[in-house]
Amino acid sequence: MSTPLMPKATAVWLIDNTTLSFDQIADFCGLHVLEVQGIADGDVAQGIKGRDPVTAGELTREEIARCEADPAASLKMRARDLALPKIKQKGPRYTPVSKRQEKPDAINWLVRYHPELSDAQISKLIGTTKTTIQAIREKTHWNAANLKFIDPVSIGLCTQVELDQAVQKAQAKLAKDNPQAAEGATLMPAADSLAEDTHPDDLRADGREEEIDADSLFNLPKSE
Repeated sequence: MSTPLMPKATAVWLIDNTTLSFDQIADFCGLHVLEVQGIADGDVAQGIKGRDPVTAGELTREEIARCEADPAASLKMRARDLALPKIKQKGPRYTPVSKRQEKPDAINWLVRYHPELSDAQISKLIGTTKTTIQAIREKTHWNAANLKFIDPVSIGLCTQVELDQAVQKAQAKLAKDNPQAAEGATLMPAADSLAEDTHPDDLRADGREEEIDADSLFNLPKSE
C-alpha cells in the first residue's frame, strides 16, 4: 500500500482535523500506532506543520467521512490522475551549448593548476571524455595551439565546492600513496591561478624571481 508523500505531516493534520482513530492514521501514513499517539501527545514531530492530504490529492473528504463513521475501515489512497515524475538517473553532466566550446580551455586549466586530479575526476567535473583529457595532457588535441586557461568555476561548468572536494580527495589519495610528494600540497588560491606566468629568464639560479633595481635603468653608461 502506498503512503503519503509526507507521512508525519499528514498524520499531524489528520489528528488535528479528523476523528479518525490512531490505528487508522497509522495504517494510512505507514507509521507505528505508538508513533501516532506520540504525535498526538506532542512528544513526536514537534514543529512539523500539518499537511492536508485532501488538498494534496491523496484523500477525499468522502473517504475521511466513511472511515470516521466506521473505526474498523481503512483509508484508501486516492488514485492519482497524473503519473509521478520519473527520478532523474545519474548520467553525464549537462552543459549548455554556449559553454561546450570552452570545455577544452577548462580542462587545460585543471591539468595545469591541479595536476593531482585524475582523468576520471576531471571528466566528472567538466562532463567530458577521458580521450579529450588525455589529448590535452599530451598536447595532441586538434586545437592545442589555441587553448587558453579558464577556471571552470568562472564559466559555470562546476561549482567551487565541487572543485574543492575533488582536489581534497585527490590530495588525500596522493598523500596516502606517496606522502613525500603530497607534502605541502594545498588548494591553489584563485589569485595565483589567474596570475600571469613568470618567464624562466626572470628567475635566478636558486629558482627565485630576480629583483630589478629601478635606479640602475636610469644610470646606464653613456655611449662614446
